Amino acid sequence: MKKILPSILSADFANLERDIKELESIGIDMFHIDVMDGNFVPNISFGFPIIESIRPKTDKVFDCHLMIANPENYVEQFCKVGCDMVSFHIEATNHADRVIQVIKNNGKKAGIVLNPQTPIESIKYLLPKLNYVLIMTVNPGFGGQKFIPEMLEKIEELAKLREEKNYNFLIEVDGGINIETSKACRDKGADLLVCGSFLFGASDKEKTLGELLK
Repeated sequence: MKKILPSILSADFANLERDIKELESIGIDMFHIDVMDGNFVPNISFGFPIIESIRPKTDKVFDCHLMIANPENYVEQFCKVGCDMVSFHIEATNHADRVIQVIKNNGKKAGIVLNPQTPIESIKYLLPKLNYVLIMTVNPGFGGQKFIPEMLEKIEELAKLREEKNYNFLIEVDGGINIETSKACRDKGADLLVCGSFLFGASDKEKTLGELLK
């Protein structure tokens, strides 16, 4: 499974429903939702009200990426407002196993996110419990950043570990995805690619989507 997940952080916030419907029409079936708290990362995006407002507008998968401190305090509510997949940063909590269990107990898919400097080793013993691992290929907190090429080695390392241990988690990548970096990530073993400004800024989104998956 190789999929592109548009990041609605790059959408037109005055026309979120329009943008979601446009992307649905070209075959998108998963949307990435970046939640930033101004604490764990130096920016604030949106929270429960926005997700609740767009949830009835589409039946597609909502992949919620929590860039927040102490996710254990909020993760259950994100599950309840309509997120289908919920990921949190290992750097943001000392209670990762508990957070995973809360997500799964709510019938959702659980993921862990690794910042560029955070080694795979830090989540080694949690990998069997995860539905997906999100590798950040930029430093989180802002859209439109340049892809960090050294992260390709990290994606490859994680993919090899998955194969060796016969794990079934998906590998998601977020940050600086364009046609060139999309192919490079997929070649290293990535399954899900988050794409923000590159896709939303395209004059022909359908053509761009096809090129991202070529």
